Amino acid sequence: MSQLPTKGQILQWIVDNPALTSKRDIAKAFGIKGAARIDLKRVLRELEEEGHLSKRKRSYDDPNRLPPVSVLTVTGTDRDGDLFLAPAEWRGDGDAPRILFMPKEGDPALAEGDRVLARLTEVSGEDHEFEGRLIRRIGTGPRKLLGIYRVGSEGGRILPIDKGADREWRVSAADTGEARDGELVEAEQTGGRGRMGLPKAKIVTRLGDPGAAKAVSLIAIHQHGLRDEFPDEAVAEAEAAQPPKLGGRTDLRELPLITIDPSDARDRDDACFAQADDDPKNPGGHVVWVAIADVAAYVTPGSALDREARLRGNSTYFPDRVVPMLPEALSGDLCSLHEGVERACVAVRMVFDAQGNARGHRFHRGLMHSRASLAYQEVQAAMDGAPSDRTEPLLEEVIKPLYAAYGALKDARERRQPLDLDLPERRIEIDEDGTVTSVAFRERLDAHRLIEEFMIAANVAAAETLEAKKSPLLYRVHEEPPAEKLESLRETAKASGFSLPKGQVLKTATLNRLLHEAAQTELSELISMSTLRAMTQAYYAPHNFGHFGLALRSYAHFTSPIRRYSDLIVHRALIAAHDWGPDPRSDGLSAWDIENLEATGQVISEAERRSMVAERDTNDRYLAAFLADKVGAEFAGHVSGVQSFGVFVRLDKTGADGLIPVRSLGAEYFRYDRDAQTLTGTETRTEIGLGARVTVRLAEAAPVTGGLVLELLSVDGAALPNRGRGGRPGARGPGRGKGAPKKAGKRKLRKKR
Repeated sequence: MSQLPTKGQILQWIVDNPALTSKRDIAKAFGIKGAARIDLKRVLRELEEEGHLSKRKRSYDDPNRLPPVSVLTVTGTDRDGDLFLAPAEWRGDGDAPRILFMPKEGDPALAEGDRVLARLTEVSGEDHEFEGRLIRRIGTGPRKLLGIYRVGSEGGRILPIDKGADREWRVSAADTGEARDGELVEAEQTGGRGRMGLPKAKIVTRLGDPGAAKAVSLIAIHQHGLRDEFPDEAVAEAEAAQPPKLGGRTDLRELPLITIDPSDARDRDDACFAQADDDPKNPGGHVVWVAIADVAAYVTPGSALDREARLRGNSTYFPDRVVPMLPEALSGDLCSLHEGVERACVAVRMVFDAQGNARGHRFHRGLMHSRASLAYQEVQAAMDGAPSDRTEPLLEEVIKPLYAAYGALKDARERRQPLDLDLPERRIEIDEDGTVTSVAFRERLDAHRLIEEFMIAANVAAAETLEAKKSPLLYRVHEEPPAEKLESLRETAKASGFSLPKGQVLKTATLNRLLHEAAQTELSELISMSTLRAMTQAYYAPHNFGHFGLALRSYAHFTSPIRRYSDLIVHRALIAAHDWGPDPRSDGLSAWDIENLEATGQVISEAERRSMVAERDTNDRYLAAFLADKVGAEFAGHVSGVQSFGVFVRLDKTGADGLIPVRSLGAEYFRYDRDAQTLTGTETRTEIGLGARVTVRLAEAAPVTGGLVLELLSVDGAALPNRGRGGRPGARGPGRGKGAPKKAGKRKLRKKR
């Protein structure tokens, strides 16, 4: 590189390479030679004068001092909720100085592990040595990586396990951490690379045999930085918690509340009951009770439990384990609404008319006693005429009234027209050894939809109550899809033979018409997935922008405080707004909670995204493990994505996603059309587009990465001839079989009803 680097590039180099900060190192890194070194020296001097660098001898750092502008790592919060920082690299004598973060309006939310560039001010007479003010956030700590360690002559290398990653990392003999050949390891970047060399890393954790039982979820936990160990102080607080007493709570113990959950539920945080409304002014109406675990009674603002729960944001669920937001003493015991025991709760009594319209609601802080802990399947079976010994005594008094109320709310839902995306959910079952025994799609029953409708109604009631009381809260926000994503959906619909009108105010009802039109065709899942991709990511915020997907003006999460921190904040807001208890300040919304609502929303929104990716990656790895002994087998599927490098296919029976590399399609060149989402062969004129039905052969399954490599055998029922430039054996190029176009260009997929 002969051009002089910018100041920003120089600062970034120093951030990424704290051990290579001399003028010589910087010149070498940017290929600066001869007279250009004079200009580099001038730029470095300007950075000194501006306070960005502090020179010591011939290097721009000082092992025993912190420059006025430093790279720091967020270490966490203290008991009072103050955020503290530490030097990203400390090579001085003694402990690193303690730095208090001084936030200002507009600063992004920071989480433990984040790296920041901050301006420091030295202080005295405090329990910290510096105060830091944010200049900019620059990353999330030293880059972490997971991989398989391979021993070499001088240390070794780490082979990455991420799908699509092909870059290896070099480990010096001093940084191997005594890892053995073939072990799964966690490492972090230690500095830059040579101009032609591999990046350098240091092994920080040995995770053992990558093929061992249940290693799959362990990989995800480490790869995505999930917090899977609770601080001792948080565990002690959970273990010291005591069962609730009635006190000033509303006595709901005679109300026949029941919980309905998956058969493998790990926690039970919501219970419900319904009955016909006996108010003559509401003929045919219904009263629905939803009772939620009173987690706020145990997790109080500023406690060790609270600080840890905020950082976790939510529980993360894997097929073989759960990484809970709260310790087991709370999540699996005192806060779980188990059958036959008294539990503290926050409950809402909601009244609906015969058409399912809400007429009013009222919240209570109560004490309940669950009549039964039931699974969706047994509740549905009872309603369908096959009650069990457990459900028969509850059928007339509890189960049938629940379904009657659901019928009314279902009518109201159809009038409201929320987005009707009912995508299949995979269920991966494993045995005690961590081996996948089956993969299937979860059955969707009216019992599932019943609970969903009641929970949505309770969430709306919480948001509306807090708005009426002018209380701060965290909304669940889902904004309208952006124009560019809508246009992409419109193109997909057009290529599939459907239409999405332009030039009108977007409503969920418009998207539902598209979904319903595709529902009876083989393109149903394609259109559903394309619609889902067009949606914005939902998030938490103290400002209300509505919930587009649910077609609701105000929506807040209230019903799952065991596994979502957002719901705990809403519970605290309800406690403070209703002035419940002898001292609602102890477990209601605190001043710190209110002041940091926006930051909390950002922290838990980011945590939610981490969990979603970790869960998805884990499922992919388990699916690859399940299919590993089926290499060579043929499968039916459809094209779910098209990129310049290949075609993604979703397999019908398992829902697994695999890649057909473009190089395996034949010797001819395939032209990629980004707008139409197609690959077109320049010789055979074959076009492969979204939604096409395909038959594939499994060529490779890699459980460590979760990757599947497929070979294309047929498109829309037409076998692929052995064609391709040069006629090399096995070079496959789609021919003009069934559905193949005669000319290059877009192909409309026919609707098959």
